[in-house]
Amino acid sequence: MAYLGENILKLGFGFMRLPMIGKEIDIEQTKEMVDLFMSKGFSYFDSSWYYNDGKSEEAMKTAIVDRYPRESFQIATKCPVFIVKTEEEAKDMIWTSLKRTGAGYIDYYLLHNLGESRTKSFDDFGMWDYARELKEKGIVRHIGFSIHDKADAIDKILTEHPEMEFVQFQLNYADWESYSIEARKCYEVALKHNKPIIVMEPLKGGALANPVDSVKKIFEEANPKMSVASWGIRYAASLDNIVTVLSGMSSIEQVKDNVLYMEHFEPLTEGERAVVEKARKVFAEIPCIPCTSCEYCVKGCSQKIHIPNVFDAYNRKLVYDDFLSAQGAYQFTAMQGGKASDCIACGNCEKVCPQHINIIENLKTIAEELEK
Repeated sequence: MAYLGENILKLGFGFMRLPMIGKEIDIEQTKEMVDLFMSKGFSYFDSSWYYNDGKSEEAMKTAIVDRYPRESFQIATKCPVFIVKTEEEAKDMIWTSLKRTGAGYIDYYLLHNLGESRTKSFDDFGMWDYARELKEKGIVRHIGFSIHDKADAIDKILTEHPEMEFVQFQLNYADWESYSIEARKCYEVALKHNKPIIVMEPLKGGALANPVDSVKKIFEEANPKMSVASWGIRYAASLDNIVTVLSGMSSIEQVKDNVLYMEHFEPLTEGERAVVEKARKVFAEIPCIPCTSCEYCVKGCSQKIHIPNVFDAYNRKLVYDDFLSAQGAYQFTAMQGGKASDCIACGNCEKVCPQHINIIENLKTIAEELEK
């Protein structure tokens, strides 16, 4: 059955983790990355009003919109209205995005990061009707939403809002049977509603691009010529009704690797699926804090704790049993911002965490173990 976006190639370029020079996006390297990506026939670019304080959307203008014919690419961007206080601010986001990108119109416009208490803001501000209005006026071409929540929440939204044309959520082999993410169940709900899917976090924030040795060994033995990351991207792209799989690429080397195996994409064979399933089971046994470094938690932290860096340091102990490395990384992070013990348990971080991590309790544990 035909579906929206079926002719878009299965690799999308996520503009969230662009290469940086200090606090600024490395725009020249970004241009080089875009040029290689587009030269191989890929055309879907994803950003958000929120990413890099708006600099991500501005980079789209400089690296893509100003340099290529408008109909040769698709621009997707998103409105995280749960971070603003008024309907006026929420509805102004599209105009800010259009100004930053210079795109003229947005191909795929998403109500961004729904789920849990965040969804209420979209209801309160009338964003469902507004998105439909934007489409009717040609300001956006297709409307959908991104969500970090469980399958029941997606089912409820799609039942109440059948006008949504597509859905974007986290899907990767490690989270396929996850209790907190429910990737398989979310996928099945989207299929039930016949909604095409845009995949985010196919490599779980990079964790599946460079997993622990026990997982890496499984893939390298199966096919030493293919990168470990390629298994995760191809796994997601092999599913039905997938518009594209977003990869938040940060270097030209990552683009080169991705286009190498996705330019002439072939779905996983049954044998390859068995390899991934074996890796999934091994991965599931490894204890870690499942942070993907999205940094949504950072801005709301009054104590200036860089929570993703703190968790990354602690995972060195959990995953690699390297206490000294964990403690050293933690001490360096704490020098740049707040310590884990500075947490006042306000809960702002947990309200926006896409991975549903019990951040407060984890910070308490980290303080006890790494601040000795």
